[in-house]
Amino acid sequence: MTLATAAAARPGTRPAAVLADLLPASTRARGRARDLALVVGGAAFTGIAAQLVVPVPGSPVPVTGQTLAALLVGTALGTRRGVASLALYLLAGLAGLPWFAAGSSGTGPTLGYVIGFVLAGALVGELARRGADRSPLRTAVAMVLGNLAVYAVGVPYLAASLHVGLGKAASLGLYPYLLGDGLKIVLAMGLLPAVWKLAGRRG
Repeated sequence: MTLATAAAARPGTRPAAVLADLLPASTRARGRARDLALVVGGAAFTGIAAQLVVPVPGSPVPVTGQTLAALLVGTALGTRRGVASLALYLLAGLAGLPWFAAGSSGTGPTLGYVIGFVLAGALVGELARRGADRSPLRTAVAMVLGNLAVYAVGVPYLAASLHVGLGKAASLGLYPYLLGDGLKIVLAMGLLPAVWKLAGRRG
């Protein structure tokens, strides 16, 4: 039996486990410690990725690695842990920890995107529970839906913050990023199914 099959067959889990479920935890206490480490680690990973910044001329929204990181965290950890991790990232940044884009913290016009990460984490985490990260095509669908969830919060928040219409906000915080989002989705399409295949070979 492979690791992936064992995780999927483990009592108390849904038919499709997420990648985090492949990490061993022989007791309930160790399982809780593992989950806590994953939640904190996922938030830290997102914060580190947020420091990979490429400014976009004329827009307050830079290109960063945090969107891809947030979607990977949600997918790998599943709904409950993914939401907890991304909520920790959001709340710690609001409290002053400088790990939003380019070392920022607190509120600002791009805060809506960070709020959207929590929603996206819940969505892609649930899709991963249903096996959405097992093949490139299904991974692409999950990542597209996750990105849409981020923009569904981020663009209206940007419009409200800048006192502009949704069309203007989309031109500032959506359209310039679609190509980059496509490249990130391609990366996820190769990465996540490959990890599952590797886990199966080691089982």
